[in-house]
Amino acid sequence: MSISLPWPDRVLSPNSRAHWSRRAKAVKAARSLSYWTAHVGMVDLPDGPVPVRVVFHPPDKRGRDLDNMLASCKAYLDGVSDAYGVNDARFVLTLECGEPVKGGCVEVWI
Repeated sequence: MSISLPWPDRVLSPNSRAHWSRRAKAVKAARSLSYWTAHVGMVDLPDGPVPVRVVFHPPDKRGRDLDNMLASCKAYLDGVSDAYGVNDARFVLTLECGEPVKGGCVEVWI
């Protein structure tokens, strides 16, 4: 199963200097979006580790660090784990940086 999510708000970047309340609103919105998006095509998860592949499609060709992109998407992964009712510590992540697309997006494959 895969879900496609929009490129995360720049406020969610670990390098952002946004006010805490603005960041909290962005986290809540991202977590809710991924929660409801994950509900659309839910599959049964195996017991034990859950392989999760995350493909980042940035909005432009600027260089980005995979670890910062992952940190920006933490709320997305939390929302997916909420939807499945599992602890996200079970996720075994594989990270990839794909081709840039207009507006950017993040694909999460479970």
